[in-house]
Amino acid sequence: MAGKVITVAQQKGGSGKTTIAVNLAVAFLREGLSVAVLDTDPQGSLGRWFMTRREGGDPGLDFSTASAWGVGYECDKLRKLHDMVIVDTPPKVDSDLRPALRESDLIVVPVATSQVDLWATESVLDLAERTRRPAVVVLNRYKAGTRVADDVGAALEEAGMPRLTAVLGNRIAYAETLGQGRGVQERGRGAWSDEVEALAREVRARLEA
Repeated sequence: MAGKVITVAQQKGGSGKTTIAVNLAVAFLREGLSVAVLDTDPQGSLGRWFMTRREGGDPGLDFSTASAWGVGYECDKLRKLHDMVIVDTPPKVDSDLRPALRESDLIVVPVATSQVDLWATESVLDLAERTRRPAVVVLNRYKAGTRVADDVGAALEEAGMPRLTAVLGNRIAYAETLGQGRGVQERGRGAWSDEVEALAREVRARLEA
């Protein structure tokens, strides 16, 4: 059976695409799944994370890169070998993003808790709809109890944007472990590990629905 492809996409830079990609990858690894990550962002943050991880020993997962129009070939190859393929994309929404979205079983759209990020989300969800692929929003760097968090949550609901219940908090652990080539679950138990477990569980449920 072919593996599932999850693409993490957002028009605005700094939304946490790579953070979500690597933590989903590690979460699935810890569940005993075979995982590959595919970096299509010229900035190469996912690739740097993988190489840092590799320097520390067996990374436990596969890695590949592709230009926009090479995504289809790479996804087809990787999904034959792995249970999960996670694609990190550049911070833009144009024709270059379409190939990655078309290959996706699920598109995850990170939204850092700000109105600007929310505005940027509309174009990604529109493109996902045009490619007829399911997409969900996940709130990142979330600060519970703040007015901006409440406003963004209300705006998502009002706009009818599909949203996961799981959120990733505004925690230094995410940045620190990213720079070490790890996921937060590999740091030990904490609020961060509960957040990622909940995120991975919801993502899998969406894939199996």
